[in-house]
Parts: sequence; C-alpha cells; structure tokens
Amino acid sequence: MSEWDESDAQLELRLRTWAIPVALASAFFLVWAVPSLVRIFLSMWVHELGHAMAAWLCGVFAVPGPWRTLTASGRSPLFASLLSAALIYAAVRSWLTDRRRAAALAAALLLLQLACTLLPGLRAATQLIVFAGDGGCLVLGALLMASLYAPAEGAIRRGWLRWGFLVIGAGAFADVFEQWWAARTDPDRIPFGMNEGVGLSDPSVLSDQYGWSASLLVHRYVALGCACLLALACIYAAALSRARRDAQLRP
Repeated sequence: MSEWDESDAQLELRLRTWAIPVALASAFFLVWAVPSLVRIFLSMWVHELGHAMAAWLCGVFAVPGPWRTLTASGRSPLFASLLSAALIYAAVRSWLTDRRRAAALAAALLLLQLACTLLPGLRAATQLIVFAGDGGCLVLGALLMASLYAPAEGAIRRGWLRWGFLVIGAGAFADVFEQWWAARTDPDRIPFGMNEGVGLSDPSVLSDQYGWSASLLVHRYVALGCACLLALACIYAAALSRARRDAQLRP
C-alpha cells in the first residue's frame, strides 16, 4: 500500500466512524431548534418521494411534487409493465457489465414490484401508499445515510453525492422519527387534521378512511423507525470493520 493509499484508508476509517453519528445528532438538534426548516428543505421532499415510490411499486402512476403527490385512482397495467421492463433491462445490463451489486439491486426491486403489484388489493395498496409518506422518510432516510458506504468505484462516491445524501437522509429520518417517538406519550403530536391546499393529512386518511387507531399509527411508525435504525447500525458496524481492515493493510 502506498503512502497516499494508506492516508486515504485512514481518512475513510475516520469518516465511517463519525459521519453518520454526527449527521444524525446534528439532524435531531436541528429538528428541535428549527423544525420548519428541516421539513421544508429536507423531509418534505423525501416524504413525497416515499408516496410516489410506493405507488410505483404497486403499479400506480404517481408524480411527486412539493407538499403533494399526484396519484392515479387505480393501477395501470401499462405503467407496471414498463417499470418491470425497465428493471429487467437494468438487471441484465448491470450483469453483463460485471456490476453484480447493481444487478442484484435491480432484481430485488423487480421482485418487490411484482409482489406489491400482484399480491395486495387496491385498498391495501392505497393504505401502503399513504403510510409510505412518513414511512418513506424513515426507510429512504436510512438508505440515503447508508450511501456513505457506496463502493469506491461507484458514481455516488466519486462524485461526492454521498455527502448530500447523508445530509438529506439524516434530516428526513430525524424529523419523522422524533415526531412519532414523541407521540408515544403525547398523542397531540400526531398530525391529524387538514393540510392547507392539500386535504386530509396522512394520519387522518389512515384513521378516518381505513380505521387505523392512533396507537396503531404510532406503533407502526415507531417500529419501522427502530427497524431502520437497527439495519443502519448493522451496516455501520460492517462498514467500520471493513475500513479498519483496509487501514491496517501493509505492503
């Protein structure tokens, strides 16, 4: 290992040790200090993307936008077929170019899309789409933070995208997780009611139209958030262990 490579390995070890804990701690502080700014500039966009991605996986066409995601009223066989074809192409193309991880990811997304499109009825799929707003902040937020550990040869790491993803992911995750964690003891933190210019909030839709209780809402969001934190902790530990091994290598 050259002196330059050794220096890079030590730097990567420090980054993998501190980046996510510092990002999460800073995000929770900002949620406490300036929650509206975190919501406007970070979590709102991930929230709407969560709605849209859930809809796409369920075969429903959707367009995410600021504060609202336009969603079709039913499944579109044409849209679902086009999405499946795109994922198949991505998997095959990645495999043929020796990008095994990308191929595995595309294949996993294809299986998930087929399951979400074919198995649940429209009523269940609609509930998933509504739930996936704040749920998306938790899941996508954790995935965006985990992109810190993207392969060195990948575009995410070469182009420094991982730092932007880390900030966005930490902000989105902290904003939603803090709210639902606090709602365990303070039901007033559940955002029931109307969103101006949009309509009923997601918890109100799930409660009024689908019969979800307040305790069920809190339990499911907190459970999902804790599962995402556990998964992120496992990824963090594995990546840190690998970085330590790389830093200890010698010629």
